[in-house]
Amino acid sequence: MAEEIRAGRFRIEVLYEDNHLLVVVKPPNLPAQADSSGDDDLLSILKRYIGNKYQKPGNVYLGLVHRLDRPVGGVMVFARTSKAAARLSAAFAQHAQDRRYLAVVQGSMPACAILEDALIKDGATGTVRVVPPDTPGAKPARLRTAPLARREGLTLTEVTLYTGRSHQIRVQHAHAGYPLWGDARYGGGRPGQQIALWAALLRFEHPTRHEALCFTAPPPGKGAWLVFAAEANAWMKGVEP
Repeated sequence: MAEEIRAGRFRIEVLYEDNHLLVVVKPPNLPAQADSSGDDDLLSILKRYIGNKYQKPGNVYLGLVHRLDRPVGGVMVFARTSKAAARLSAAFAQHAQDRRYLAVVQGSMPACAILEDALIKDGATGTVRVVPPDTPGAKPARLRTAPLARREGLTLTEVTLYTGRSHQIRVQHAHAGYPLWGDARYGGGRPGQQIALWAALLRFEHPTRHEALCFTAPPPGKGAWLVFAAEANAWMKGVEP
């Protein structure tokens, strides 16, 4: 059984750990790092875990090399050394890894599509929007969305990121006419709904051993995921390392 870290109401599954890496499943609604809310965050929790487990006094080093939005859960990797952090950060910046998400969107998406847009983020509100490509400060965003199943006016889709922009999956799908189920900011999600976006697979090269690593985590068995439980399970079995 995988090790589990408990922090208040959150349960964090540890998928892999060595001297250079820590790979976990981030629970939904837990910030990846400290923010203005002042709530506990995943990075701080993991630093405490390492400090307690290995009896490390003082400030524990743990590098954040990529992020997930607060309401989104799934696989995340952290670096336990500065060398690993530098190499992983470079790999993520160059998109030299495979990041795949599962999402449930509103509407019946007809076919696989490549979504390419220019995005800009409002620094005051944190909201991201699609703008003309020549807009000052706009950044290109590109992803692939591939429908896996359609039912009850919803679509289960596999999303592959080619860029790593803030709120990218949520904004680009909404702009294309298929907002994510439960997305309160971009999709009209209602109170009590949990956004149906999950970081299901992360494949990358170990920063020191240079071997391929692949980690997966199934989406929660509730909310919109219940509509596509069989298809999500089949997808997981097909991509498991």
